[in-house]
Amino acid sequence: MGGVVDELWKLPNMRTRSVSPENPTGAKGGGARAVEGTGASAARELGGGWKVSPSIELAAGRTATLADITGPGVIQHIWLTTDVASVRQLVLRMYWDAEGDPSVEVPLGDFFCNGWAELALVDSEVVVVAPAGGFNSYWPMPFRRRATITLENTTRRSVPVYYQVTYQETDLPERVGSFHASWRRSNPLGDPAVHTIVDGVGGTGRYVGTYLAIRPGAPGWWGEGEVKFYLDGDQEHPTICGTGTEDYFGGAWNFDVGGRYVTYSTAQSGLHQVLPPKEVYRPHQRFGMYRWHLRDPICFERDLRVTVQALGWKAGRRYLPLVDADIATTAFWYQTEPHTPFPPLRAQQHARPGSGRLTARTWELLKRFA
Repeated sequence: MGGVVDELWKLPNMRTRSVSPENPTGAKGGGARAVEGTGASAARELGGGWKVSPSIELAAGRTATLADITGPGVIQHIWLTTDVASVRQLVLRMYWDAEGDPSVEVPLGDFFCNGWAELALVDSEVVVVAPAGGFNSYWPMPFRRRATITLENTTRRSVPVYYQVTYQETDLPERVGSFHASWRRSNPLGDPAVHTIVDGVGGTGRYVGTYLAIRPGAPGWWGEGEVKFYLDGDQEHPTICGTGTEDYFGGAWNFDVGGRYVTYSTAQSGLHQVLPPKEVYRPHQRFGMYRWHLRDPICFERDLRVTVQALGWKAGRRYLPLVDADIATTAFWYQTEPHTPFPPLRAQQHARPGSGRLTARTWELLKRFA
């Protein structure tokens, strides 16, 4: 990622193309030719070339192909905006080189670090979320023969979708890792209080990022759990183990400054969402945070598994497993193909909504150790 500005003067052998509702194929000279579309009424006095087709209307239960591109090439930027309240019910999928199983399958909001369907701004190197709902991805996504991006609407209503996918037509080197992203949700987490971020990854690659959305389900501090990376045959014990959840996401000491959470969003990590923002240590609160491994990738040769514990405190300075936590994570990585198919998304997507109230089991734990 570094040194891009310093190399702007170089003239590589590339051709820039872009797919949008105004140029659905990305063809050279193919933009602004629409004669019908969502802007046709507004442009009726101006005619073609005046924003006739700036968006699509994605009907309930339907899947739209946002881009279907012939390679070789590299997708460099995706911009998209839609109804923010629906972003966890819109499923983003990406397929490389006509594969049968998607390499990316994530609720749209979680892909852009907005899993709670309440807008959270992000100012990072590879994901930017701008007012008032501009979702930007700068993850580079290489493909040799074909790249297909789809968006499924699992809601019961139609939603508008504005988007643009910009890519370079260019040759690729022999050894290339394909971009992958996978989403998992545990709600409630259960016993043991360990959430799997990703597993079953087989091949050679590098892990490059994590987005975590959590509702702790119990009062007090909730982030003592370790993030663990099991690499290349690790079974019971991981090769890489962190010191706490907030530490992994670049923070420290409970994200607590003067008795309140302090949000931040940087190029590499952030706690960018606290809901409600003025409360602290409440069981119903919701949090969003990200950690990119751009300058410190986790490299693996054969396989990868990543987990995070949900851990708080109980009386006597003892850890409390947060069995009632609602945790959703998105893992981002590059690897050689083919990849192992992901677990079914729909069952996780429709997990029981967290109530924000303590279950009887958690109350008993708290009373027992009080």
